[in-house]
Amino acid sequence: MKHVILYFGSFNPIHKGHTALAEYVLRQGLGDEVVLVVSPRNPLKPAADLAPETERFEMAEAACKATAFPDRIRPSVIEFLLEKPSYTIHTLRHLTAEYGAQMRFSILMGADLLPQLSQWKEYTEILERYPILVYPRRGFGPGLYADRVTWLADAPLQDFSSTDIRERIERGESVADMVAPAVERYIREKGLWTPAHRLSTLTALIEAHPEDAGLYVERGKWHYRLNAWGDALNDFNRALAIAPGHCEARQFAGMVQEILEYRYKDIYNP
Repeated sequence: MKHVILYFGSFNPIHKGHTALAEYVLRQGLGDEVVLVVSPRNPLKPAADLAPETERFEMAEAACKATAFPDRIRPSVIEFLLEKPSYTIHTLRHLTAEYGAQMRFSILMGADLLPQLSQWKEYTEILERYPILVYPRRGFGPGLYADRVTWLADAPLQDFSSTDIRERIERGESVADMVAPAVERYIREKGLWTPAHRLSTLTALIEAHPEDAGLYVERGKWHYRLNAWGDALNDFNRALAIAPGHCEARQFAGMVQEILEYRYKDIYNP
């Protein structure tokens, strides 16, 4: 029976740390294949942070082809086809029902996810039915669920995250040392995670959810970073019209108002 290790994640974007871990578990003989299950939307992460699911899958596909085991490390679209938002237990039940006669499944996850595990839907069933391989993350040691998981003490540490990559891109810095060349090219060609891309994504989300105050605040903060004071103030005021008690919107609206008042006084009332 084939042993398939499922590596769930947003892969937003996939980076060299992800593929290094997939290669590690195969070199250690811990499984026959590693399947990167690209999540369309993680219910514990804000949707505004995610690149479109097809683009994240295409980057994962390019990264897997560049690994030492391109025939044994591959991405999967299975969660694109299941009910959203994605829950790990739903995916596991589906795969077991469809392929359980030919495959057995285990899960690869980072130690930083263990404290969140109790928030996962039907997490006790996951612990009872599916072996979990846990790789170390800085600041997180073995302890939680020690009798239920396998700690991969020698697995390579990931010294950066997808968040770090997105922040570098937002600052206009290179990420060539963090992602496969094909992924770096894809990000550059698509303009992913640049300020313009962020604003475009948030605008599309606002059009789909016009009464979501949080989306206006997020877009307003981007206008604020770009010194687009009028657009920023409009977004913060719109958020306050929807949710008058929104503290962050009120705080930013006050700061923008102070900036505009200072500039007006400085220019016209020396």
